Amino acid sequence: MVKLLQNSGVPIYQQIAEQLKTDILAGKLKEGEYLPSIRGLAKDLKISVITTMKAYEQLEAEGLVTASQGKGFYVNAQDSEMLREQHLRKVEDSLLEAIHAAEIAGMTDAELREMLGTLLDMKESQEDL
Repeated sequence: MVKLLQNSGVPIYQQIAEQLKTDILAGKLKEGEYLPSIRGLAKDLKISVITTMKAYEQLEAEGLVTASQGKGFYVNAQDSEMLREQHLRKVEDSLLEAIHAAEIAGMTDAELREMLGTLLDMKESQEDL
């Protein structure tokens, strides 16, 4: 289910596209599966059909979905190596954002590494449960 943040500063169509892209890359939306209808999603989210269409067209331009005349948009087969690259790019972007935030907070590189280590240890201990 797509959730919108009204005051995030990110355009609505981009929020929709990013959430659907994440679901596709995570395998929640599988090859051949149809996305919600443009009109249906627009109605559910109380937004313009044009906004929804723009999000779907963005996904199509990225090669994640294909439009099928009269049926809507369906998920394309995903190349596992390409999926890995997209995930790596996302991790890099997130880490760069974290580094920037740490600089603003006045953290040293050592403090940032320690924090990352602690978070990884916490994740590991939760997986063991």
